[in-house]
Amino acid sequence: MDLFTSAPSTPPPPKPLSVSQITRRVRDTIEGNFRSIWVEGEISNFRRQSSGHCYFTLKDSGAQLACVLFKGQAQLVRTPLSDGMAVQLQGDLTVYEARGQYQMVVKRIEAAGAGSLQLQFDALKRRLAAEGLFDADRKQPVPAMPAVVAIVTSPTGAALQDMLNVLTRRAPWLHILIAPVRVQGIGAAGEIAAALHMLSSASGDSLPRIDTIVTARGGGSIEDLWAFNEEIVARAIHACPIPIINAVGHEIDFTIADFAADLRAPTPSAAAELLAPDRMELLAGLSAARERMDRRLQSIIANLRRVLELSSRGTLRRDPERILLPWRQHLDLAAESLGTATASRCAAESTSLREMAHRLSQRHPDRILAERRAALAMAAERLHQRCLSKTERLRHSLSRQSALLRTLGPESTLARGFTCTTNADGQVVRHPSELAPGDTFHTRFLQGSVTGCVTSTTATNPPEPQAKS
Repeated sequence: MDLFTSAPSTPPPPKPLSVSQITRRVRDTIEGNFRSIWVEGEISNFRRQSSGHCYFTLKDSGAQLACVLFKGQAQLVRTPLSDGMAVQLQGDLTVYEARGQYQMVVKRIEAAGAGSLQLQFDALKRRLAAEGLFDADRKQPVPAMPAVVAIVTSPTGAALQDMLNVLTRRAPWLHILIAPVRVQGIGAAGEIAAALHMLSSASGDSLPRIDTIVTARGGGSIEDLWAFNEEIVARAIHACPIPIINAVGHEIDFTIADFAADLRAPTPSAAAELLAPDRMELLAGLSAARERMDRRLQSIIANLRRVLELSSRGTLRRDPERILLPWRQHLDLAAESLGTATASRCAAESTSLREMAHRLSQRHPDRILAERRAALAMAAERLHQRCLSKTERLRHSLSRQSALLRTLGPESTLARGFTCTTNADGQVVRHPSELAPGDTFHTRFLQGSVTGCVTSTTATNPPEPQAKS
């Protein structure tokens, strides 16, 4: 029995579906039940096409899912994607009919856990460091005795209270401005950057001139501190013309803002201690300086008194002329030495001037020009004589050639009674056989010429025919 022939009792099978039809039904089923879903996994086989679309595989320990991130959504991703990143994806499941493969069209990407945040942190740190935002030579010195300090932080946070307590105790004269911002959550990074721009623009204008800015917040997880790891905050710190101290988290916490700031404080309280010296230490230093100044003044006054006392009892008071005598003698010797040195220098300069005048006379331009004119005249005379001699030789040679031409030229041959016959082409006829009946010829005499036509030819000794090659 034919394998493709059904038994007579079997009903006919239903009409089969095409591959496209069954694939489309699967696609409709998947797209209708898996929309805006979240999936978590690890990226592998990531590749970005020249069109801007990104293709990769999301996998875990037991399965994998093909994913596509189109160009418009890929431009919104802040952190570069790479193999090994743990992410959470939101999107729609669909079927790529050309391959019969189901895949996820990604609409949104979020980092999965602190490990991915650390990868974002490291990637941004490397990129900004390569641009030079963290270079030490770009850091501004923080004033040791600021008069006005601005604090960018949450107005309800414990970090602000800790800093105010320390500053009130250590530097009660300090003028403190508070720029209230959110330090956690969506939009916090933009508020921090905007506050830094506002303070730098208003300093010395609508606000007092600010000496130092502090960006601060208390401790927390990496997610809580993430606003200070945003690129917008790092660039705002780098662009700020006012020195910035960054005091975020605890001593073990590091943020991108720490590397961009001019100075890092391990905690907000430590930043307050760095802002201004302790009042008691300043008072103690002033007291010690006053004591040193008093001792120094007393010592100077005592020395001056001794000088006055010695002067009143010394030679200056009894015989002042005696003190001036050695100086007068020294002045006389100096005057004599000056006269001798001046005369010697003048004599040397005079000798040098005479030598230079002699050399100038030897090399005077008029003398040099006269010598060059004499040499030029002699050269011109020699050239004239050579030209005359050359012309005479050429004249004799031309005379000899003319005489030779008169002797051997065609005119002398015609003068002896000979003629010259040429054919119609102007070629010389040397034998009658070179002309045929009917050919035209031209015969030249010494005086005149004739033209005729050949009627017959008689050749007694015709020329030997030339061999043809």
